[in-house]
Amino acid sequence: MKASTSPSSDQVRKFFARSDWLDYLVLRPLGHVSLHWETRWDSDADAYEAEPGTFAGDLNVVIGLIAAWPPPRHYHDHEDLLAGSVIRDLHWPIQKKGSRWIGADYASILEQGAFRDLDQRALISAASGRVQAAFRFGQFHFDEMEDGHQSILAELLTIITYHRLCAGTSLYRDE
Repeated sequence: MKASTSPSSDQVRKFFARSDWLDYLVLRPLGHVSLHWETRWDSDADAYEAEPGTFAGDLNVVIGLIAAWPPPRHYHDHEDLLAGSVIRDLHWPIQKKGSRWIGADYASILEQGAFRDLDQRALISAASGRVQAAFRFGQFHFDEMEDGHQSILAELLTIITYHRLCAGTSLYRDE
């Protein structure tokens, strides 16, 4: 893939397919809601098997949203919007030093800032941009990503999934 082109929707879906780490990094943090965080790949459906009592169906939806979303030029701008919301609405004493936010855990900043993120647009844009950045750096699968960027992308997916649950749009249903 050339650096100037965006990955196709199909390429993004394949980026997340059959991952050894995606469920552990994205769904396990939601273990306080569902202890069933492990996923199975359904080759016929070309998606994670959506089982009752799991967030696998939501994971498929989130991957679909990211695959269909146009990647932004600067994904950090969307993360900065969420941090700005935390400063403005929650009055957290955080600040940006260079390219990093300090004063609180970055995932907590994104999660709290996302409560005012209409339709999770900033979260999805940030995730889409991080996937595009992975492609630019020759990382064509989630499991191949550099650890730091993989961790933040996973946290974004966890937050999107959690906010779907909070908004009542989750596919999660008790067993």
